[in-house]
Amino acid sequence: MTTIMIALIAYGIDRLFGEFRFIKHPVIVMGDMISFFEKHCYKDSIVRGVLLVLFVITLNAFAAMIIESYLALLPALITMIVSAVIASMFMAHRMLYDSVNAILASDDKKKALSQLVSRDTRELSESDIYKASIETYAENLNDGVIAPLFYLLLFGLPGIVIYKAINTLDSMVGYRNVRYEKFGKAAARLDDAANYIPARLTAVLISILSRKKGLFDFYAQGKKHDSPNAGHPITAMAQALDVRLGGDTSYFGTLKKKPFFGSGSETVTPRHLQEALAFRNRIDLSVMTLLLLTTLFYKGLS
Repeated sequence: MTTIMIALIAYGIDRLFGEFRFIKHPVIVMGDMISFFEKHCYKDSIVRGVLLVLFVITLNAFAAMIIESYLALLPALITMIVSAVIASMFMAHRMLYDSVNAILASDDKKKALSQLVSRDTRELSESDIYKASIETYAENLNDGVIAPLFYLLLFGLPGIVIYKAINTLDSMVGYRNVRYEKFGKAAARLDDAANYIPARLTAVLISILSRKKGLFDFYAQGKKHDSPNAGHPITAMAQALDVRLGGDTSYFGTLKKKPFFGSGSETVTPRHLQEALAFRNRIDLSVMTLLLLTTLFYKGLS
């Protein structure tokens, strides 16, 4: 019950405050670890990539367990609150929403989008900009919201920290290019495994909240994505909004063939992006209500 309460409070803190800008974000610290290893130990080798993964995960797991052991020495209420504050730093729904929502009001939408995605944005049409924004929001609902919560509930503070370490590794070196094809393979595969269940839970949640009849209709198209996970929440969101997402996309000057997700309107408008972002309140309310009811259920049993 304590872990569920920590998750509930952490989720609420992220909803109300988002990032704590007065301290260095722990994900940035993880990025510094990765950059340090890459600078001093990089080699075009799968083995060296495995060592990177072990280096980063071991350090972060050790730090999380040390913090958790010291927190256990404090009064129970203080332990729970401090643990929740720390856990909230690894959730990112507020930041994700604010970042994608800012594209709507931006005078330079291509530049605003380029800060969120790795695809080339200079030649995108207005419809493509909104399409990419929706894809980013849908995919990162898993990475920044559901998956961190999933591992927090399963394994406590070390669980959410280790997940974010894996996710950060993938975001920095998990690319299929000349430099990272071998070096980043272990990070990419581990991230695929870590997100396998949460990504599908995210897609089901979107389907439920969109009140679509087929909760698993996303699967047929979602599995066509290069990633074993990203296509599922993207497809679920496309079906919820009745738009068509995906399609060929340019990365670093190279056009990449990609399947389509959804079968609705090919023209994506600001209204579609607003409808996607409107899922924020429904997701937050659903998750926090479920956590609260679960807490009350366990309390009633005790």
